[in-house]
Amino acid sequence: MPEKEVGKVLKKYGLTKDQLPKIRLPDPCILALDAISGPVEEGMVVRIVRRSATSGVSVCYRLVVRG
Repeated sequence: MPEKEVGKVLKKYGLTKDQLPKIRLPDPCILALDAISGPVEEGMVVRIVRRSATSGVSVCYRLVVRG
């Protein structure tokens, strides 16, 4: 996510980056994102959108950390 967007999300939820759930660089989702969108680096925040027929859409944010 662009830093400007990250700032808005953090402000909306009253959080700092360190308070976000973590996701490691070797995670399969991060490896796929890296292949599709370009380099994913430690310290970046990624938005994960999950779609389900029963629960609709779920959005969460993760801080990328070293594996």
